[in-house]
Amino acid sequence: MTTEDDKVAPATTPQALEEWREAERTVAVARRGRQAAEAALVAAQDAAEAAATTAAAAKATADAARAAFESATLAESSAATVAASARAVVLHARGDITDAETEVAEAEIAEVAAHGRYTDAANRAAKRGET
Repeated sequence: MTTEDDKVAPATTPQALEEWREAERTVAVARRGRQAAEAALVAAQDAAEAAATTAAAAKATADAARAAFESATLAESSAATVAASARAVVLHARGDITDAETEVAEAEIAEVAAHGRYTDAANRAAKRGET
């Protein structure tokens, strides 16, 4: 059975090396993306916790200070809105991490394949007496 790979001429050593280098660069970019997504998740989680604390403090202020009830209610509503927004950012950041991990995995697979093609090309060149 003939496959698509059987029809394509094997890469030369320089071509395979360039393909491998490109795969390495792709892995590096994907890893940086994952690190950025992880940092965003940590920041979003901290913001969610801070917003929840602010919401609790605003509610306590409303209960304790009847004279400031209207402003405390507004602060509580604002803090709840910020907390909801922060939760949305957390969810989005988790999705970004999942996407980044997928990209890293795909890039690592491509790098391994490129390295294999480079090794094959180098072995073929060595058999022909090239360097």
